[in-house]
Amino acid sequence: QVQLVESGGGLVQPGGSLSLSCVASGSSFSLNAMGWYRQAPGKQRELVATTTSSGTPVYADSVKGRFTVSRDNAKNTVALQMNSLKPEDTAVYYCNAHGMVLMPYRYFEVWGQGTLVTVSS
Repeated sequence: QVQLVESGGGLVQPGGSLSLSCVASGSSFSLNAMGWYRQAPGKQRELVATTTSSGTPVYADSVKGRFTVSRDNAKNTVALQMNSLKPEDTAVYYCNAHGMVLMPYRYFEVWGQGTLVTVSS
């Protein structure tokens, strides 16, 4: 069983910065994509930023130039640095990962518990 544990989040003023991190744990697994989604009140969950297994980042248009996603394959972690935050970035942020469990060999997708980011003055 693969699990994700997130940390970070909180309250920040508009224009401020915040960072999130996520670590995957379990036994005998390999990760493909690993990244971040968010869900604002009354809205659907949406992609924020993700990374391929080689570390190539993919960003939502709304966060390009402000957010940076980074991944450490050796530690099974992914981080999200959020700069120039706006009130519309307020949401619950979820870490997401998918890949393969090696024994028995099968695909998995897993979500973190979510962490609240509030951008407000």
